[in-house]
Amino acid sequence: MTGVYFVGGLICLLAGAQLLVSSSSSLAVRFGVPSIFIGVTVIAFATSAPEVAVSLDAILTNKSSLVLGNVLGSNIANVLLILGISSLLSPIAIQQRLIWLDIPIMILASVVVYLLSLDQSLGAMDGGILLLLFAGFMVFQVLQAKKESKEKIDELQVPKSLPVQIFLLLVGLSLLVLGAHWLVQSAIEIARFWGLSELVIGLTIVAIGTSLPEIATSVFAAWNKEADLSVGNVIGSNIFNILLVLGITALFSSNGIEVTTASLALDFPFMVAVSIACLPIFFTGHKISRWEGGLFLGYYGFYLAYLFLDSTQHEILPLFNFVMVLLVAPLTAVTLTVLAYRYYKYL
Repeated sequence: MTGVYFVGGLICLLAGAQLLVSSSSSLAVRFGVPSIFIGVTVIAFATSAPEVAVSLDAILTNKSSLVLGNVLGSNIANVLLILGISSLLSPIAIQQRLIWLDIPIMILASVVVYLLSLDQSLGAMDGGILLLLFAGFMVFQVLQAKKESKEKIDELQVPKSLPVQIFLLLVGLSLLVLGAHWLVQSAIEIARFWGLSELVIGLTIVAIGTSLPEIATSVFAAWNKEADLSVGNVIGSNIFNILLVLGITALFSSNGIEVTTASLALDFPFMVAVSIACLPIFFTGHKISRWEGGLFLGYYGFYLAYLFLDSTQHEILPLFNFVMVLLVAPLTAVTLTVLAYRYYKYL
């Protein structure tokens, strides 16, 4: 039954997210919200809604490690897994707005939450700070939407009846809540069966599961040559996950979100590094080529391999660490530096 609940939870999350995307976007159009604002905020929020639902459910059931693992794992998966798959399907062109505005905001949010977590806890005050930053981000997006009012996204299929829109919105939210509860409970059972920690299961199974809406949206967009939606969805979702998801859960958690030493040593730095690595890759030709997408997927594979080797204390873990620290990481740093240098020299 655990497997049935897990699959059922994923299905409910996907269905709920889809309904939430369509209904919230339709309501935004009906009430005259600018189209760019819809694409950058409403859709990004809708695809991040599973993380919100899972995190709140985990807090209510005292599974704070799962909350942190879910957000960190989702953000890492969004960049390495989703952009990796999308760019393999088709090289993704990057707008300068993403490079100069949205990606720096994502990096700043990642660094801020890392610094707030150094005391090994995210409490109500930390949550308030993150939510204030989120409010500032929303105001910034509104101002940008007014400046970029000439840009348009594809027309949305808007139901004619307002009651139908509201009903679909409520159904979507209900499915998200139900799916989140089933997913959290079944994931904990799976973790216990395999001897994995809640942090690891949150970083992997739950993180990928709650990232499925972003995966579907970005892969579909890349397949249809809609690069702005593909990359913008990922960057926006990462910002929402950090500022909104962690902000809400930290604010309403009675004991705060516990931050383990392991997550401070690996997962937080890795999330920050992945965010920063986007800049030189996106700068080079303002696109993500297929080989760069393959590099993203390769690193995500390395990351998952380390999590499982570390959780089981496998005998090859020291060799794996040696290869990553002394060979793979320096080679990547040199490659990114050379790419950035060639680009600036070309300019």
